[in-house]
Amino acid sequence: MKSHKILNDPVYGFITIPSELIFSIIDHPFFQRLRRIKQLGLTDFVYPGALHTRFHHAIGAMHLMSITLDQLRNKGTEISDEEYEATLIAILLHDIGHGPFSHALEFSLLYEVPHEKLSVLAIEYFNNHYNGKLELALKIFKNQYERMFFNQLVSSQLDIDRLDYLQRDCFFTGVSEGTIGADRIIKMMAVKNDQVVIEEKGIYSIENFLSARRLMYWQVYLHKTTVSAEKMLIQLIRRAKHLVSKGADLRISPNFDFLLKNQLGIKEFETNPELISKFFELDDFDIWGGVKQWKNHDDFILRSISRMFLERRLYKVKLTNNPFSKVELQDMRSKVQSKLNLEEEDLSYFFSSGKVSNYGYLAEDRINILTKKGKVIDVADAADLPNIQVMSKIVEKSYVCYARSLN
Repeated sequence: MKSHKILNDPVYGFITIPSELIFSIIDHPFFQRLRRIKQLGLTDFVYPGALHTRFHHAIGAMHLMSITLDQLRNKGTEISDEEYEATLIAILLHDIGHGPFSHALEFSLLYEVPHEKLSVLAIEYFNNHYNGKLELALKIFKNQYERMFFNQLVSSQLDIDRLDYLQRDCFFTGVSEGTIGADRIIKMMAVKNDQVVIEEKGIYSIENFLSARRLMYWQVYLHKTTVSAEKMLIQLIRRAKHLVSKGADLRISPNFDFLLKNQLGIKEFETNPELISKFFELDDFDIWGGVKQWKNHDDFILRSISRMFLERRLYKVKLTNNPFSKVELQDMRSKVQSKLNLEEEDLSYFFSSGKVSNYGYLAEDRINILTKKGKVIDVADAADLPNIQVMSKIVEKSYVCYARSLN
């Protein structure tokens, strides 16, 4: 029996693979590819320990889901063995659609294809591969199953995905301020009227969870150095696409070359199942291999950015709470162009601007609190938690990102 195989996770300790089907899915090349995709993309440019992978996260989320389902069963919620396994599979595969460097290149390699849509196609592929055994997992993932709370556990503002990645990212980055009480949150979970609720005595754990997530976004996920590295990589891919469109040979892996040459959207993936296999052979190593090849390329832009990227000579970033005016942006553009001696059409590869945003809590995707009197209320309506109402405001920051030199 390959089921009940034990893995040793640095965050939770020993994790048991509960069934043959789940073990087979984990063993599949599509899933094993997640070992070669870092969870936090380029964040290790800031926090050297952030080298954990999507594989780590998926296994950890499955483990937390099993604890959650056991807890709900203990509180009297009926969960069949089929529902139990299907929900584990749904959370296990929730991020399988991620491409190289996770979010960094999500809309660069493909044309407006979020990873969630590719995850759906991947689960559909597995369902066919395993003769319909993932039908329920697919319904839960797509929120088409009549018992809605299962989907909330997989994807919501307080889902098992977030509980795992916050703990895991804190562990590997060393940012202890983002620590959450996931064990207590899970113990406080219940199901009321087919909705996930948190018992009233766990309300302060939810406040801490929301505050920690907001902090992690500014301190880790949207750290200005990470923003800089991601913008450099995006410009690098953009230049590579331009060159292959002109017939250049970039000496990269066949699947990477195929994706650069073809603008693929969701329609192409839905009508051509072979594209899924091509995409799921791509990982971080394909990109790094290309960058190492490009550092000696004849094209000045491709060569310059590749060398800076490999040597961690990142673009300078200015992050501000107030938007830059058109005059300020033009002035900065002119200074960068003059300093780097660039042609106007090349400047966009070395200078970019935009916005990043963050929020603590979105009221439209509410977190429900079950009061001692049996009433269900929105966590933001709790009388003594004004901090959550403040966190409901979306905070935007503007940035400019530019090369300091090309040497």
